[in-house]
Amino acid sequence: MKPGEFINELDEDRIIGAIAEAERKSSGEIRVYVSHRWRADPLAFARKRFLELGMTRTRQRNAVLIYLVPRTRQFAIVGDQGVHEKCGNVFWQEVAAGMSELMKKGRFTDAILDAIQRVGDVLARHFPRGPDDQNELPDQIVKD
Repeated sequence: MKPGEFINELDEDRIIGAIAEAERKSSGEIRVYVSHRWRADPLAFARKRFLELGMTRTRQRNAVLIYLVPRTRQFAIVGDQGVHEKCGNVFWQEVAAGMSELMKKGRFTDAILDAIQRVGDVLARHFPRGPDDQNELPDQIVKD
Protein backbone atom coordinates (compact mmCIF):
# COMPACT_ATOMS: atom_id res chain seq x y z
CA MET A 1 0.00 0.00 0.00
CA LYS A 2 1.24 3.45 -0.86
CA PRO A 3 1.62 5.85 2.08
CA GLY A 4 -0.95 8.24 0.64
CA GLU A 5 -3.49 5.43 0.36
CA PHE A 6 -2.85 4.48 3.97
CA ILE A 7 -3.52 8.03 5.13
CA ASN A 8 -6.67 8.18 3.02
CA GLU A 9 -7.87 5.02 4.75
CA LEU A 10 -7.46 6.54 8.21
CA ASP A 11 -10.37 8.21 9.95
CA GLU A 12 -8.37 11.03 11.49
CA ASP A 13 -11.33 12.49 13.37
CA ARG A 14 -11.97 9.20 15.17
CA ILE A 15 -8.28 8.82 16.01
CA ILE A 16 -7.98 12.37 17.37
CA GLY A 17 -11.21 11.86 19.31
CA ALA A 18 -9.90 8.62 20.81
CA ILE A 19 -6.69 10.35 21.89
CA ALA A 20 -8.66 13.14 23.54
CA GLU A 21 -10.95 10.64 25.28
CA ALA A 22 -8.03 8.56 26.58
CA GLU A 23 -6.27 11.69 27.83
CA ARG A 24 -9.38 12.91 29.67
CA LYS A 25 -8.99 9.91 31.99
CA SER A 26 -5.30 10.35 32.78
CA SER A 27 -2.41 12.75 32.92
CA GLY A 28 -0.69 10.76 30.17
CA GLU A 29 -0.14 11.88 26.60
CA ILE A 30 -0.61 9.88 23.39
CA ARG A 31 0.57 10.86 19.91
CA VAL A 32 0.23 9.15 16.54
CA TYR A 33 2.88 9.68 13.87
CA VAL A 34 2.68 8.47 10.24
CA SER A 35 5.93 8.50 8.27
CA HIS A 36 5.73 8.46 4.48
CA ARG A 37 9.43 7.69 4.23
CA TRP A 38 11.24 4.38 3.98
CA ARG A 39 12.18 3.32 7.51
CA ALA A 40 14.00 0.00 7.79
CA ASP A 41 14.05 0.28 11.58
CA PRO A 42 10.82 1.94 12.71
CA LEU A 43 11.68 1.62 16.39
CA ALA A 44 14.87 3.65 15.99
CA PHE A 45 13.02 6.38 14.11
CA ALA A 46 10.14 6.29 16.61
CA ARG A 47 12.59 6.90 19.44
CA LYS A 48 14.16 9.76 17.51
CA ARG A 49 10.77 11.34 16.77
CA PHE A 50 9.73 10.81 20.39
CA LEU A 51 12.59 13.08 21.45
CA GLU A 52 12.05 15.61 18.65
CA LEU A 53 8.36 15.95 19.52
CA GLY A 54 9.29 16.80 23.12
CA MET A 55 7.55 13.73 24.48
CA THR A 56 10.13 13.25 27.24
CA ARG A 57 9.15 16.60 28.74
CA THR A 58 5.80 15.59 30.23
CA ARG A 59 5.63 16.11 33.99
CA GLN A 60 5.31 12.43 34.84
CA ARG A 61 7.28 11.04 31.87
CA ASN A 62 4.09 9.30 30.76
CA ALA A 63 3.86 9.92 27.02
CA VAL A 64 3.35 7.23 24.36
CA LEU A 65 4.04 7.45 20.62
CA ILE A 66 2.38 5.16 18.08
CA TYR A 67 4.65 5.38 15.02
CA LEU A 68 3.46 3.97 11.68
CA VAL A 69 5.48 3.38 8.51
CA PRO A 70 3.08 2.36 5.71
CA ARG A 71 5.83 2.10 3.08
CA THR A 72 7.50 -0.78 4.95
CA ARG A 73 4.26 -2.01 6.56
CA GLN A 74 5.73 -1.66 10.02
CA PHE A 75 5.06 0.26 13.19
CA ALA A 76 6.55 0.88 16.61
CA ILE A 77 5.20 1.95 19.97
CA VAL A 78 7.40 3.93 22.33
CA GLY A 79 6.52 4.78 25.90
CA ASP A 80 8.45 7.14 28.12
CA GLN A 81 10.20 5.80 31.21
CA GLY A 82 7.29 6.46 33.59
CA VAL A 83 4.89 4.39 31.50
CA HIS A 84 7.37 1.65 30.75
CA GLU A 85 8.23 1.23 34.44
CA LYS A 86 4.54 0.68 35.23
CA CYS A 87 3.57 -1.67 32.40
CA GLY A 88 6.72 -3.45 31.14
CA ASN A 89 7.49 -5.29 27.92
CA VAL A 90 4.56 -7.70 28.02
CA PHE A 91 2.10 -4.83 27.74
CA TRP A 92 3.85 -3.38 24.68
CA GLN A 93 3.89 -6.82 23.05
CA GLU A 94 0.15 -7.20 23.64
CA VAL A 95 -0.60 -3.79 22.14
CA ALA A 96 1.60 -4.56 19.12
CA ALA A 97 -0.05 -7.97 18.62
CA GLY A 98 -3.51 -6.40 18.67
CA MET A 99 -2.46 -3.78 16.16
CA SER A 100 -0.82 -6.35 13.88
CA GLU A 101 -3.91 -8.52 13.79
CA LEU A 102 -6.18 -5.65 12.78
CA MET A 103 -3.70 -4.22 10.27
CA LYS A 104 -3.39 -7.57 8.52
CA LYS A 105 -7.14 -7.37 7.94
CA GLY A 106 -6.78 -3.87 6.45
CA ARG A 107 -8.49 -2.27 9.45
CA PHE A 108 -5.92 0.50 9.92
CA THR A 109 -8.04 2.98 11.84
CA ASP A 110 -9.31 0.20 14.12
CA ALA A 111 -5.72 -0.93 14.78
CA ILE A 112 -4.74 2.56 15.91
CA LEU A 113 -7.93 2.99 17.95
CA ASP A 114 -7.32 -0.34 19.68
CA ALA A 115 -3.79 0.71 20.61
CA ILE A 116 -4.99 4.10 21.86
CA GLN A 117 -7.64 2.45 24.02
CA ARG A 118 -5.21 -0.08 25.52
CA VAL A 119 -2.61 2.60 26.20
CA GLY A 120 -5.27 4.95 27.55
CA ASP A 121 -6.52 2.30 29.97
CA VAL A 122 -3.00 1.74 31.33
CA LEU A 123 -2.39 5.47 31.61
CA ALA A 124 -5.69 5.94 33.47
CA ARG A 125 -4.82 3.14 35.88
CA HIS A 126 -1.29 4.30 36.66
CA PHE A 127 -1.52 8.03 35.97
CA PRO A 128 -5.02 9.21 36.88
CA ARG A 129 -5.96 12.70 35.83
CA GLY A 130 -5.36 15.28 38.53
CA PRO A 131 -7.29 18.49 39.12
CA ASP A 132 -4.43 20.57 37.73
CA ASP A 133 -3.79 18.37 34.69
CA GLN A 134 -3.54 19.99 31.29
CA ASN A 135 -2.97 18.70 27.79
CA GLU A 136 0.80 18.89 27.40
CA LEU A 137 1.05 17.73 23.76
CA PRO A 138 -1.19 18.19 20.69
CA ASP A 139 -3.61 15.39 19.81
CA GLN A 140 -3.32 15.81 16.02
CA ILE A 141 -1.72 13.11 13.90
CA VAL A 142 1.84 14.03 12.89
CA LYS A 143 2.88 13.22 9.31
CA ASP A 144 6.11 13.51 7.38
